[in-house]
Amino acid sequence: KVVYCSEDDSVNTVGSNTELGKMSPANLLVTTICDELRLATNFRSKVIGVAIKDRGSILPAGHSANAAYWYDIKTGDWISSTYYMTDLPQWVKDLNAKKLVDKYYGQNWNTLYPLSTYLQSTENNKPYENKPLGPGFPYNLERFEGKNYGLIPLTPYGNTFTFDMAKAAVAGEKLGAGTETDFLTISLSPPDYIGHTFGPNSVEAEDGFLRLDKDLASFLDYLDQQIGKGQYLFFLSADHGASQVPGFLTEHKIPAGHVDGQVLTGEINKNIKEKFGIEQACIGIMNYQVFLNHAAFEGKRRTDESPVQKWIIEYLTRQQGVARAFELESLYATTLTPHLRDMVANGYYPMRSGDIQIILQPSYIEGFMKAGTTHGTWNPYDTHIPLIWYGWNIKPGKTSRETHMTDIAPTLAVLLHIQVPSGSSGHVIEEVTKP
Repeated sequence: KVVYCSEDDSVNTVGSNTELGKMSPANLLVTTICDELRLATNFRSKVIGVAIKDRGSILPAGHSANAAYWYDIKTGDWISSTYYMTDLPQWVKDLNAKKLVDKYYGQNWNTLYPLSTYLQSTENNKPYENKPLGPGFPYNLERFEGKNYGLIPLTPYGNTFTFDMAKAAVAGEKLGAGTETDFLTISLSPPDYIGHTFGPNSVEAEDGFLRLDKDLASFLDYLDQQIGKGQYLFFLSADHGASQVPGFLTEHKIPAGHVDGQVLTGEINKNIKEKFGIEQACIGIMNYQVFLNHAAFEGKRRTDESPVQKWIIEYLTRQQGVARAFELESLYATTLTPHLRDMVANGYYPMRSGDIQIILQPSYIEGFMKAGTTHGTWNPYDTHIPLIWYGWNIKPGKTSRETHMTDIAPTLAVLLHIQVPSGSSGHVIEEVTKP
């Protein structure tokens, strides 16, 4: 079955009566850098996770976190689960009582600066942008007050709201005030939501980052005052990039398009039934991988799947937008560039991965929506992310050498003199750690 990364039916919501708190790190198989910090200090360090998305709060904070908090889109409140606690701390209750989402809705959303100065954006209100907030700037958000709390992540106010919670956590938990290093993980979800919905070349995305810059400045000023300049270590990165909206690219004569996994799944199942007599042989196509229904092959030898897989691969490679398709178990027998092969191998875990890997042509994305965009490929636009280090023991400098998001944890481990996480595959960024 499809399992959400942080779902856990054994726990319950804390902070509301909805089901959105039935979450924990139970599906995470390894330690995080936060777990290693807790282990190194015999659990004297405090670790708190904060994010609008449950997974963005829970997974970075790890198994042993003191708490993780995420947003309930049905109530407009910050919540947690019984994995961490039986009741919200008073400081969280006090923050929830302010109903900040309604306050931000009341400010509506217009561009921070004159629209004519947004030189990195397309025109306002393009047809290949989704329109959940209305036709375009200025957005009337007041009409959502007390009615629809699920739209705040689609606005820059979602970042401000997240930093409100992060500041409250620093003060409420007295982070950085003890004798041990504490760790606050913050995941900012709105850049992802805005990017998916409107595209990275939209006015909404540009305005979102201009406003995020001010939110970051405010948060760093807060840390300077609360913790002290030079007394905290801060790093800023991302978990992925994004493709430009295919409609935007084709508008500018750059090849792009969509590959509809649902349509392909239907065609695959129809043909396999006709050719091999097997019902529902394919569960679906998710995250650029084909998942076979192995139960459909019961009573047959395992090798009987081979001709079916071969047919699926041949079928997929004939589809527009598909560059390659191959069996994941035969990855190292497939002719790929070493770089691409290693990236696919790093994402392969037999117990949870699919059976056939699909690699799309550049700027083609999986999905049936003709508006908005997504991510998940090996291409530079999806994998090129920023990484900024700042604060305690960080010297001025920069590097254009290729580094990876997996390098962050071992670099932190060296700076904090602790063990690297149990599943760490990265390398220390020595430009950051050298005296």
